[in-house]
Amino acid sequence: MKRSTGHPAGSVAAGSLCVLVASALWGTTGTAATFAPTVGPLAIGAVAMGLGGLLQALIAAPRIAREAPRLRAQRGVVLLGAMAVALYPLAFYSSMHLAGVAAGTVVSIGSAPLASALIERVVDGRRLTRRWMLGAALGMSGTVLLCVAEAVKPHSVSGAGTVRMPVLGVGWGLVAGLTYALYSWAAHRLIGRGVSSGAAMGTVFGIGGVLLLPVLLATGAPLLSSWSNAAVGAYMALVPMLIGYVLFGWGLAHVPASTATTLSLLEPAVAAVLAVLIVGERLPLLGWIGIAAVVGCLAVLTTPQRTARQPRAITTRIPTRTPTRTTTRTAPGAGGPATSRPGDASVQATAPSVPTGRGPVPTP
Repeated sequence: MKRSTGHPAGSVAAGSLCVLVASALWGTTGTAATFAPTVGPLAIGAVAMGLGGLLQALIAAPRIAREAPRLRAQRGVVLLGAMAVALYPLAFYSSMHLAGVAAGTVVSIGSAPLASALIERVVDGRRLTRRWMLGAALGMSGTVLLCVAEAVKPHSVSGAGTVRMPVLGVGWGLVAGLTYALYSWAAHRLIGRGVSSGAAMGTVFGIGGVLLLPVLLATGAPLLSSWSNAAVGAYMALVPMLIGYVLFGWGLAHVPASTATTLSLLEPAVAAVLAVLIVGERLPLLGWIGIAAVVGCLAVLTTPQRTARQPRAITTRIPTRTPTRTTTRTAPGAGGPATSRPGDASVQATAPSVPTGRGPVPTP
């Protein structure tokens, strides 16, 4: 079952809503991780994406079995997406650990739309619309303002770490943005080639979860050291990763990957607000302006477009004017048939094909 590139406005709106809800759930991960301070970022990423991916594969197992031939035909896309899934959480949570919850999320998610658009332009030859460029410009401006607002805040780390740690965190954030764009593109490519969203996401995330198991075994011991740490790990795997990515897969079935990654700019805004309300971080005025710009980006991308129907009205007026001109020029004189004049032949030759209220005009 192949899906066309164009989707009805209702399905696009539903897909956009699924991506927005998923992004809001992902925005809670950084705040949730702060409730397990003894668990390292690699363990948090491995348990969130690893267990969440395996659960997605388990739920989608019947669909994966039915659509195995199509998945095998796209094995290169599947493996690329799975490797990106395995790398993304390690880079993402390392970025938040080194640069802070707000800045790490902003850089990771804020760089994804540009990476996704570049992938679609180079690989798929997809042209970027003015609407997307306007929304992306607003969203990227907002993420930059959030990042600057985070950078000007005082940090508790002193010495050389004040320069090196945030810069390293930004670097990991850029890696996270690229891998996020890659697995979003891979899943959208599979769905566009006839694989259902459940089978596509279950396969890509299931293989990615298997690749993360060694990391979880090597770093995940602190997750079992207390009930609070275990609860954080369970929440990360079940809510933002399992439910969030199921919704994201549904969204990718109806919107392009570049649009989905741009809509996910809601995540850093949610993360920043939660960091202020729950974690106790302070967000300067510049940061709130950045959040407003992100909201403006979402409004631009999710507002339904109106389609004009003017061409149909234009075509209905043309046939009614031509016969009148043709009949007046080809009418015979009172004394008999019309005499031949230069230019009459071309007019008379075309007259029978023009419908009039009295039928075709006869030729002499």
